[in-house]
Amino acid sequence: MGNIRGAKVKKEEPVKKSALGRRDFMKIGAGTALTLSATTARCVPILRAQTQGKKSGANWWDAKPGPAGTGKPVSIDVHCHWAPTPYTDALAELGHPVTNPFPLNYDLDKRIKWMDEHGVQQHCMTLAGGMPWQMQNAEEGAHLARIINDAGIEAHIAHPTRFLVGIELPPRDPQLALDELNRCAGKPGVRAVHMVDSIERHDYLFDQGWAPVLARIEELGYPILFHQMDGEPNAYGGARNTGPLGLAMALDAPIEHTVMATKFIITGTLDKYPSLQIVLPHAGGAFPYLYGRVEHFLYHMRDPGAVKLERPFREYIRRFYYDYLIYYPEAFRFLVSMVGVDRIVVGTDSFAAQDIDYPNNVLDQFNLPSADRDRILRGNAMKILGLKG
Repeated sequence: MGNIRGAKVKKEEPVKKSALGRRDFMKIGAGTALTLSATTARCVPILRAQTQGKKSGANWWDAKPGPAGTGKPVSIDVHCHWAPTPYTDALAELGHPVTNPFPLNYDLDKRIKWMDEHGVQQHCMTLAGGMPWQMQNAEEGAHLARIINDAGIEAHIAHPTRFLVGIELPPRDPQLALDELNRCAGKPGVRAVHMVDSIERHDYLFDQGWAPVLARIEELGYPILFHQMDGEPNAYGGARNTGPLGLAMALDAPIEHTVMATKFIITGTLDKYPSLQIVLPHAGGAFPYLYGRVEHFLYHMRDPGAVKLERPFREYIRRFYYDYLIYYPEAFRFLVSMVGVDRIVVGTDSFAAQDIDYPNNVLDQFNLPSADRDRILRGNAMKILGLKG
């Protein structure tokens, strides 16, 4: 059926196989290697030169506008959260009242004012890590998903140039998730799918029952925006990072992303769905940093034929997009050197961790060419979200 953004979708329509075949996939792989080399050669010297003989630059939370101010709102944030009132009311009715003291989570007028003052044009809104899926059975989860997805569509209709929707898919039951995906597909503002990395430390996405869901997402052309679920039962380290220090979000979340991204590769899932677009939050967690170690242990510490992939392992790192929520300038330079500027998008975690006040000014310290700065701030997001200039 192809990409049907904005079109009506029939729920019962059969899933078609991707039109992108193995030969096309391999061509993309060859082009990817060349693109990465060219991007790295161009960008890395610029990033290094910017800080030679100077301080390393401002950490993400310290980035502030220069004398010229924030300027016109331009960036598209693909990793920002909300909790609209109909959703929190529904949670309360199910016995899980939510304290929601931060008005920007639900007051769209105040949120738009904040966006204007901080240089942000659009938010693709999704739930934060405190998603309710573990607390609910499959039917309750599907009910909550419908409520928040409908609230997102209404927000877009009210403010079509400011808010986009990432369809929330509950992870308990793949058929209910597929039903919700088909119900929302093509509706106003729907541009992405939002899914959790795992639930109760179970990598549910690689169960056979989820294959039709992944196939349908690929067919629709929506990117998957991933996020971890909070809570000790979902944390990769369990109880190890709970307690007064609260290190779960700092440590468990990036490890979750790393494990999930690696399994997307070694299970052959990326080969099976060659057009599937995936956005990893928190700059991919530890995934870019550990990528070489994973390859080494797959092919040099065991039978090299045990994991059969259609492309060289190193090329799969660019099958993902990464938000730039990496905090240190040095870490951002490393991310650029590994994946290139055409694979990085803005992600702020607003308004959950409240990490970045001025998303555009984060990039100002790197003296990037204007075209590359625009790619990160909006161009790459426009491409994967199917937005017109």
